[in-house]
Amino acid sequence: MPDHSPTIIVVHRRENRSKCSVEPLREREEFIFWIYPDDGPESLAGYVRLGIGGPLLSEADRNSGLLVIDGTWRLAERMEKKYSHLPVRSLPPCQTAYPRVSKIFDDPAAGLATIEAIHLAYHLLGRDTATLLDEYRWRDEFLQKNAALFQPNFVVPISED
Repeated sequence: MPDHSPTIIVVHRRENRSKCSVEPLREREEFIFWIYPDDGPESLAGYVRLGIGGPLLSEADRNSGLLVIDGTWRLAERMEKKYSHLPVRSLPPCQTAYPRVSKIFDDPAAGLATIEAIHLAYHLLGRDTATLLDEYRWRDEFLQKNAALFQPNFVVPISED
């Protein structure tokens, strides 16, 4: 039994489930899905939110629950406001393998597909990543692009914030 809370993935109700990178995680008991704007019954006490602009995820967060927002970047910005009370934790620089297709909005340079962000966060926290990417179409490309991050002895660089 893990010594951390389940990961909560908040999916925008307009997200296309057939294109959603975390859809295969719905069958796993360590993940809980909420459909934005509705919350589930779980408490967010002891949770941190993965996002951009916060301190790097670190050993101090090992036992925290993770809240992850899943939606287009435009929708995710709106969704973040609802969870702004949670401490934000960022990930070290990482390259996405997910092909971006928005012709209207620019994605943030640090942006990852949700499954990529969860995989990296789990790796950094020492959680099991063995099958997280099994159904991710760009798995091999993502792992190759970021091979240095996934070495067993990788240490998160100290943030200069």
